[in-house]
Amino acid sequence: MDSILSFLGSIPWWLWILIALTLLAIRDIFFQKAHTISHNFPIVGHIRYMLESIGPELRQYLVANNREELPFNRIERGWIYASAKKENNYEGFGTDRDIYSHQYIFINNALIPYKVHEDHPNYLDKTFVPCAKIMGGYNKRKKPYRPASVINVSAMSFGSLSAKAVESMNVGVKKAGAYHNTGEGGLSPYHSTGADVIFHFGTGYFGVRDEYGIFSMEKLKALVEKNPFIKAIEIKLSQGAKPGKGGVLPGKKITAEIAGIRHVPMGKDVLSPSSHTAFSTVAELIEFVEDIAAETGLPVGIKAAVGKLDEWVELAALMKQTGKGPDFITIDGGEGGTGAAPPSFADHVSLPWVYAFSDIYKIFKQQEITNRIVFIASGKLGFPAKAAMAFAMGADCINVAREAMMSIGCIQAQICHTNRCPSGVATQKKWLQNGINIPLKSDRLNQYFRTFRKEFLEITHACGYEHPCQFTMDDVDVSIGDRNLTQTLANTYQYNKVKVPFESMRKLKDCTYLGGRIIKEQKKY
Repeated sequence: MDSILSFLGSIPWWLWILIALTLLAIRDIFFQKAHTISHNFPIVGHIRYMLESIGPELRQYLVANNREELPFNRIERGWIYASAKKENNYEGFGTDRDIYSHQYIFINNALIPYKVHEDHPNYLDKTFVPCAKIMGGYNKRKKPYRPASVINVSAMSFGSLSAKAVESMNVGVKKAGAYHNTGEGGLSPYHSTGADVIFHFGTGYFGVRDEYGIFSMEKLKALVEKNPFIKAIEIKLSQGAKPGKGGVLPGKKITAEIAGIRHVPMGKDVLSPSSHTAFSTVAELIEFVEDIAAETGLPVGIKAAVGKLDEWVELAALMKQTGKGPDFITIDGGEGGTGAAPPSFADHVSLPWVYAFSDIYKIFKQQEITNRIVFIASGKLGFPAKAAMAFAMGADCINVAREAMMSIGCIQAQICHTNRCPSGVATQKKWLQNGINIPLKSDRLNQYFRTFRKEFLEITHACGYEHPCQFTMDDVDVSIGDRNLTQTLANTYQYNKVKVPFESMRKLKDCTYLGGRIIKEQKKY
C-alpha cells in the first residue's frame, strides 16, 4: 500500500489533469448518449456548453442582446430547445420585446375564453390540433388526407441532412402524429419508419426519374404502391432561399446509397435544373397535377416562393374554369432556409412569407376557390404567436424546417454548406453523425411539436375559438408606425380571410381520412 501511495504521490499535478481529461473524453465518446456536441467534441464540448450557459450574460454586457441574433435569436432558439426537452420554457419579469416596434403583432384575446368540457377531445389530449381541411376532398381524390397535426416537418432531403437527422425527425413525427415532407432528394429508408410522408420532388425528379433525368410516372406509381405511408405528393416549383435556381450535387459526394435513392449514376455531377421538363406552362402544370392524382389516387400539391403574380392569376383562373388543379399549395417565404444558397438569392429573391401569402390568398379569394385548397405556410412560423397570425391570414397548416432541426440538436452554426455541421444534423460525415441518439432526438422533436400545439391551442382558446382555423384577420393587430399606431391584418393587407367550414374538434377526430395513427389511438397526454 505504501508503494502505491508513494507512486501516486509522485505523479505531477499536470499529469492528473491529463488523466482526468482523458477519462472525461472516454466517457463522452463511449458512454454518454444525451449530448451530441460533447460526444463529437469531447472536452471542448463541455467548454461550449459552459459558455452557452453564461451566453445571455456575455451578450448582455459584451456582445448583443437576446433579440439581436439572426436568423433565429437566442430567445427563439431557447424556447425551441426548452420545449423539445420538456423544460421550463417560460420567461420572467415580463417581455423584453420592443412592443412599439414596426410590424409587431398583437393577438386580440376575448373577454371570455373558449371553455373545454369533459367530453371534448382536448380535455384529455391538449395537443390534438388537426388540419380543418381535407387534402383532395374537393377534387374527390381516391385517397383524401387530413393532416392530424397543424405543424409538420418541411421539405428537407436526405443528403442535405444526415441519415440520423432524417430518421430522428421521422420517428419523432410518427410519435407526434404529424407528417414528414421528404424534400427533393427522394424517399430514403430514413423517411420510412412509419410516419405519414408527403413525397416531394423538384426539377431533378430524384427517385422518380428515368436514366435520362426525365420524370417517370411508372416509378412514381411503383413508389406509392410500395410505400402506403405516402399520403400526398408535392411538386416543388421553387423554394424561399433560392427560387428559380437549380443545384449541383458533386459526383464525389454521391454514395452508393444516395445514387440508389435518387436514381442517379455514381461518379457524375448531378444537376438539378432551374425549371421543369415535365411541363412548361400553367395549363400544363394543372394537367400534370391531374395526371399524377389519377395515377396514384393521392392528393397533389405545389410548393413555391412568390415573386411575380401574373402566372398565379392565370393558375387561379384556370382552376376556377376547369375545376381542376392542386389540392394544396405551400407558400415558402424568402426568409426560408436551405443547406446552401448564393447570398444574392437568399437575401433578395422572392417575397417574405407575410407579403407572399397575402398576395396569393387574395388571388384565389377573388376566384372564390380558397376552400378547395389546403394552404400550407412555411417561413419561420414555428412559434405559436406567429402561427396564430398565419392562420388568421388563411393558412391551414404550418411547415417547419430549421425549427425542427433545432429541436434535434442544431445550434445554428450556419455552416450547413460545408459538410462540417458540428451537431451532425447537416453533414454526411459519419463521425459527426454518431453523436445523434435517435430515440432521444425523436422524443425531442415530438415534444417540441406537442408543446407548440398545446400553446397554440391555448392562444386559440384565449381568443374565444375552438380551432385555429376560426381566427380572422381582425383577431391580430400589426404595428405600422407612430402615426397610424396599429391596424388589423384586414386593414394592413386589404382583404378578409374566407371563413373555413368547421363544426367541431370531435368531427375532426372522427374523420375517416385523419392521418397520424398515434394521435387517433392516444387516449391521454
